[in-house]
Amino acid sequence: MTRRSPSAVQLRSPGEPIVTIGMVARAAGVSPSTVSRILNGSAVVSADKVQAVEQAIARLGYVPNPVARGLAGGRTLSVGVVTQTLDSPFYGAALRGIEVELQAIDYTPLFISGQWNEHEEQRSISVLRARRVDGIIAIDARLSDDALIELAKELPVVVTGRNLEAPHLASLRFDNFSGAREATDYLLDLGHRRIAFIAGDPAHQDALERQRGYLHALAARGVPADEALLIPGDYRESSGAVAVERLLQQRTEFTAVFAANDQMALGAMLGLYKHRVRVPQQVSVVGFDDLQAGQFSTPPLTSVHQPSYEMGQLAARAMAALLDGRPPHLAMPAPRLIVRESAAPCRAG
Repeated sequence: MTRRSPSAVQLRSPGEPIVTIGMVARAAGVSPSTVSRILNGSAVVSADKVQAVEQAIARLGYVPNPVARGLAGGRTLSVGVVTQTLDSPFYGAALRGIEVELQAIDYTPLFISGQWNEHEEQRSISVLRARRVDGIIAIDARLSDDALIELAKELPVVVTGRNLEAPHLASLRFDNFSGAREATDYLLDLGHRRIAFIAGDPAHQDALERQRGYLHALAARGVPADEALLIPGDYRESSGAVAVERLLQQRTEFTAVFAANDQMALGAMLGLYKHRVRVPQQVSVVGFDDLQAGQFSTPPLTSVHQPSYEMGQLAARAMAALLDGRPPHLAMPAPRLIVRESAAPCRAG
């Protein structure tokens, strides 16, 4: 898909007449159809004519109507994006990646939230289809595989958070298991054996994979898993603070905390601070996602880097390929641990 960007367009003042393709054509000395083909990038004309059209566009302040151009080609030049929450720092970065990539090909994203609810996701998709979007990107959708495959029979679909193969459908999945295993191994290498794990929402497949990676790392090193160290969470900061409160109230022995996402890790650090437990001198903390906020916490948070912005970019590129009738060839980067100051060697006797 190509994008033609004419010279800088002058903005019209309120009340000024709308500039039409016909007006541009007369000013450039060409036909309206030639202007239209130049705007669409399909014209085979001389460089002089292209320059004349672009100069007329700049001089008159003509603003192409993307909807009309799209409808002329059977498209609306819009892509629906179903995310889970619009206020999440993780998903916010992914949405920005989608926005930047789609804008580069003259597409507009329409964002809508599914609120971690399958029924709400179905409603959101119905709303987007009513607006005739050309494709749908579903970020960590709760919809079943069958529902997504059926949807892809009607328009291109890109889904993150799972491995799924079907015509007109592309999927991206991050290796949550390996990332969690690497984080746990790091704490074990520092000498920690009493590692508390704050789990994510069990309805999320990525949360289950992160817990599985934690347990696998313990088992591989011969460290028994203690149920008292497995604390439920919901991916929000407050649940990290509550988890620490529970551990301390129950007098559970632990020297490190591995939280299934950074938001809970930051909540855990706040909970430890309120109880005057020093990080990392007394308790080490590791998170997952590598959010920007973790880089500015005190101390800076060690975390598994999950490239949320890049995930958004890849999802948008996959959609662009599907819209062009090309098979996407994309893969998520492997997880990597970003070591900062929130974890230190175990000092327990």
